[in-house]
Amino acid sequence: MIKLLEILLEKYKEEERIFFSWDAASWHASKKLYMKVDEVNDASYQLIHKTPIVALAPLPASAQFLNVIESIFSGMAKAIIHNSDYASVQECKYAIDRYFTERNQYFSENPKRAGNKIWGKEITKVEFNESNNCKDSRYR
Repeated sequence: MIKLLEILLEKYKEEERIFFSWDAASWHASKKLYMKVDEVNDASYQLIHKTPIVALAPLPASAQFLNVIESIFSGMAKAIIHNSDYASVQECKYAIDRYFTERNQYFSENPKRAGNKIWGKEITKVEFNESNNCKDSRYR
């Protein structure tokens, strides 16, 4: 999460504020992450590094359905993981990397909203909507 935060701070340097949101999985939040956010939100750090304010927006427990990225993960799981028979863990990792590489390349060449515009395997539109359940309830 810290590495992702650093990448986003660099990419969105010109923005006034970025929002960092995640579900309640224990590995998403840590004391080190909160310390890093405090550090980058310090006025002196922002003056030196010209970075935006980081606003944290963690989702409540058992609310994966509110997390838009779950639609992407569900599409990936259907496309390359479910009913698969990879010869090794490495082969599965390669398939996941290839999935995101192809998805990102397509998006770079056809910049528009993500989600079903790219693959069409997501169970819901990939957008925030209060009634949108992004997590495929058939899978954990």
